[in-house]
Amino acid sequence: MSEPPVTDQDLSQPFPAPGMGSLSRAPGSGEQADAANAAVPAPASDALGGSGDDEANQAPLSLGERLRRPRTILSIAIPIVLVVLVFRLTLNIDINELIDGVTRANKVLLLAGLLVFYAGFPLRGKRWSMLLRGAGYHVPVRDSTEILFLSWLVNCLVPAKLGDVYRAYLLKLNCPPVSITKTLGTVVIERILDILGIAILGLAAGFWSFRSGFPPEIQFVVALGIVVIVVLAAGLLLIRNFGRRILERLPLPTRLLDAYDKFEQGVFGALGVRSIPPLLVLTGLIWATEGFRLWFVVLALGFPDVQLGISGAFFVAFIGSLLTAVPLSPAGLGAVELGVVGVLTLAYGVAPQEAATIVIVDRLISVFSVIVIGSITYVLSGKRRGAGLSQPPEVVVPAA
Repeated sequence: MSEPPVTDQDLSQPFPAPGMGSLSRAPGSGEQADAANAAVPAPASDALGGSGDDEANQAPLSLGERLRRPRTILSIAIPIVLVVLVFRLTLNIDINELIDGVTRANKVLLLAGLLVFYAGFPLRGKRWSMLLRGAGYHVPVRDSTEILFLSWLVNCLVPAKLGDVYRAYLLKLNCPPVSITKTLGTVVIERILDILGIAILGLAAGFWSFRSGFPPEIQFVVALGIVVIVVLAAGLLLIRNFGRRILERLPLPTRLLDAYDKFEQGVFGALGVRSIPPLLVLTGLIWATEGFRLWFVVLALGFPDVQLGISGAFFVAFIGSLLTAVPLSPAGLGAVELGVVGVLTLAYGVAPQEAATIVIVDRLISVFSVIVIGSITYVLSGKRRGAGLSQPPEVVVPAA
């Protein structure tokens, strides 16, 4: 199969496509250019594609092409239509009043919310760099932050959390010694840290916010948070102690077992005993930026009847962050808006009109701004062309 021409048009660089043949060569020379033909792994799912083997290749698919796919268009259009219908027909939201509320917001406080939100990206980059070092790769924080931010852009535009796969692909493209399967393992453990952080901090914020007792509408959410913590802990123990043994009993090709070994190295090798305390601190700081972002949004809108407080803002922000994990739409579109409005109205007694305004402004910061700033970064970034890391790649010995 002949390779398609490579262009430098905006949003036109190769993007891993599920279940295809090979990657086209990215512009560049030497090892960086050769990385475009490197393996893009994926666990056995349509979203990730492929066989899960580092030597399995993928066909080029640009971000622009993926955005034009009917599945992507539907994943954006259907949640938007659903949210509009619920807002207008069920909650009787006045769109003009909502726009007026947004325009009257305190711009200084909105800027503070924007800045505190973007302060979380270097923290995320630092945490991922630490996880990669534990897995055996030294990646400077500057590079890990840039690659991570580009992956957020993809997650805001396409469903199925494909930005996480794109993150591993970009790291391989710019640092050929890296194993994509092992990198995906570090992404998985990062996601587990996030979910644990959301659950634990969310429970703490909820207990402080509802000191007189959880409302019946929130008791299910609290129970779900506890279940999530228990299931994740049990799942990690199961994978660590029995994962390889279970797979060996199945009629699987050797290459899949090898890919699983690399994936498991990425998951558990990233967590050294000494690295756990700083990783937990970074995770707490990261999710504090999410809570303070929503708190600044509430303060900026200045609704006199809305009295969330910091603990309430944190609790609601964590609920919204948990809903972004819904893979059916980009950035949890639809699920986040309806879920957060429901929590604000049912648990905190916020009027539907004001709750909808809070959600829309918060999503303008957490999603729309990422699309705008991320698109600019995508156009200017050399990472999508395999320009390499800011420092020579270094492979370190993974921690025991």
